[in-house]
Amino acid sequence: MGTPLQFGIISLLLSLVLGVPAALLAERLGIMDVPGSAPHKQHARSTPLAGGILLFLAFFFLALFYYSSLSRDMLAVLIGAVVVFTFGLLDDLKGLSAGPKLLGQLIASALLISFGVQVRFVTVLFETNAFSSTFAQLLNILITIFWLVGITNAMNMIDSMDGIVAGLGTIASAFFVGAAILSQQPMLALWTAALLGISIALYFWNGVAVRFFLGDSGAQTIGFLLASFAILYNPLNRNPESSWVVPIMLLGVPIFDTTLVVVSRLRRGQSIGSGRRDHTYHRFIKLGMMPRYAVFSVHLMGLVIGGLAFLTFYLEPWLALTFFLASIIGGLSFLFWLERKPTLDDDAGKKIS
Repeated sequence: MGTPLQFGIISLLLSLVLGVPAALLAERLGIMDVPGSAPHKQHARSTPLAGGILLFLAFFFLALFYYSSLSRDMLAVLIGAVVVFTFGLLDDLKGLSAGPKLLGQLIASALLISFGVQVRFVTVLFETNAFSSTFAQLLNILITIFWLVGITNAMNMIDSMDGIVAGLGTIASAFFVGAAILSQQPMLALWTAALLGISIALYFWNGVAVRFFLGDSGAQTIGFLLASFAILYNPLNRNPESSWVVPIMLLGVPIFDTTLVVVSRLRRGQSIGSGRRDHTYHRFIKLGMMPRYAVFSVHLMGLVIGGLAFLTFYLEPWLALTFFLASIIGGLSFLFWLERKPTLDDDAGKKIS
């Protein structure tokens, strides 16, 4: 079955090899991002939306050759990811409205829940009688759906510049590998290592070579996989009262960015789903950063928050929760400070819908 390091290297090499074929396939199918097709699409030339195709092909071959390393839960995650990828690919090709994309995410979430992949911490709070247990299970399901759909869309929304999502996917999956190893979950460690290798390759093709964009199919699938891995993270050798904060913190940057965008657009009377240049990256640009430094700053946020998440491993439960609360307060303070700053669209006097 191999080690996480071996799995990660194989995934990286496989994804580097598949990069050009994935881009050529996207071009052949007409899955292209055309400049000017939306007001916020200001790139110079038509670019293949091949990130999702590369992600799908890499996981397909890995699952085919390493099928024996797939648990029932991990197989459910990959099947759900295929559903999200399919709806994302249709969006890249035809431009779906929000409804069909949400439907795909709900179907994928329902598949995971039907396989028993869901959060369960609410059950501990309501285990006294049948009624409370039923209520707890309902809350577990609702929280699971909210988490999966929320993180899937958060990774898609933050995809505002080359390399951002691939870099955040690399950082989050690297920390998840470490968390899975510490929690003695070898299967989870292997497949998070696979995502790590693929994310590094995606960063090369999208952020360095700029050969293709991730597209909705790529960004949403990465988000769904990370959200699913967070649910599978179950450190039996750690205190459950504090260990649940780790996956939330590891995905703190897309959560932060989505919250920033939602608050900003609601306050300004704009549609939440509008394509605007008001994300964290864009605001860093407005503050005077060069684009590559703005991307680096977003990634640095992910590294810092991930490091803080790992610190909670070694704290008493009450101190870990206090640390988590302090991180939320600090994040909200930064969010509201940043939200008051003008966006690139405000500066240009544009209304992008």
